[in-house]
Amino acid sequence: MTDRRPLLPPILLDEGLRLLFPAAAIHGALWPLVWTLIYGLDLPLARDIPVSQWHAHEMIFGTYGMALAGFLTTAVPEWTDTARRRDRDLLVLLWLWLPGRVVGLVGADALAGLAGVTDAAFLLLLSWYIGKPMLERRTTRHLSFPIWCLIFASVEIAIRIAWLMGEHELSGRLLGAALGIFLVFFSLSVARINVVVVNLALDPSGETTPYRPHPGRQNLAAGLVALYLAALLLPQTLAHAFLALAAGAAFFDRLAEWFIGRAALRTEVLGLMLANALAGLGFIVIGLAGLGASVSATTGQHLLSMGSLGLAVISVFVIAGLRHTGRDLTLPWQAHAAMGLMLLAALIRTLPELGFGEVLLGPHYAIGAILWAAAFATWLHGFLPYFLAPSVGPHAHSEAVVADAD
Repeated sequence: MTDRRPLLPPILLDEGLRLLFPAAAIHGALWPLVWTLIYGLDLPLARDIPVSQWHAHEMIFGTYGMALAGFLTTAVPEWTDTARRRDRDLLVLLWLWLPGRVVGLVGADALAGLAGVTDAAFLLLLSWYIGKPMLERRTTRHLSFPIWCLIFASVEIAIRIAWLMGEHELSGRLLGAALGIFLVFFSLSVARINVVVVNLALDPSGETTPYRPHPGRQNLAAGLVALYLAALLLPQTLAHAFLALAAGAAFFDRLAEWFIGRAALRTEVLGLMLANALAGLGFIVIGLAGLGASVSATTGQHLLSMGSLGLAVISVFVIAGLRHTGRDLTLPWQAHAAMGLMLLAALIRTLPELGFGEVLLGPHYAIGAILWAAAFATWLHGFLPYFLAPSVGPHAHSEAVVADAD
């Protein structure tokens, strides 16, 4: 009998982030390069669905969707003190996620409905994976995460239906709502992640916890983003602009959590802080555009998507990648470089449209996409070897990547 080797190294199936973070990073590194360098920002099989919507969908539901799955399948077992998902459970998520990415790579309009079925199944299964432990523990402490996952799945289904019906104005609004939902995930997550990261920055030994977040800031930004999303369901009025400004102000108010002295300059701390700041700036630009200022709401959306969420995802990849392989937060050069490249990608993509570096207008699309891809590729270069090796040191699974902000 022949010895059949497994398709993937078994250690990648040991925990959600080991398999799903690299999958998200590979998607984030390769797809923009194909679109930019091979297709020239076009898609070969896109006929009716706007190419810009295909690109936005793949960023939100492809790269970020898989990053979300890796984070939640790792974090929820820690929050609920339950067994983590492993092996076949993780592979099912991966196989459900992959068909949509193949369709999105070429913009195959004819297969958009079929890909929507697998993408929706991916998000619904993820909702079950993170909701079941909470039901078992009879806790509502983190129930917002499976609820927002279900909302995210509903928006994905609505986008696919709008595409099939040719309602591209509606699908564009729904993609904006999906982006907002991810900002809610970011806001809820950073309230937990930042507690651990800042305390370790202030005391690397982990023996003391000098930092305590302000309870009033924990859910304020997420709540105001949720109000903004609810307003998107109503006829367009100035209320949308004012709610966007309010959400931006909440993110800026949250910057006070990073007033911790010189420790705020550590890359892992600075990454989360700048992600928060770019979220505030993105909503401010959207709000000003809605009030008639000479800025584009699309620029604000790119500050949110490439800037805030891009930097947040890379930061979580770095922090979780170190802590969940048993390492201290001593960052390798690839971590610093990946965060820097992601920030640079967001700035080059958006600043020329805000009047800074206008000489880059036009090429800034391709340059931003290449830097974005390079950020994920650099992270993969540094962290995939960690994921392929057993955990080391005393921190292996002894401290959560996220913590309850009591």
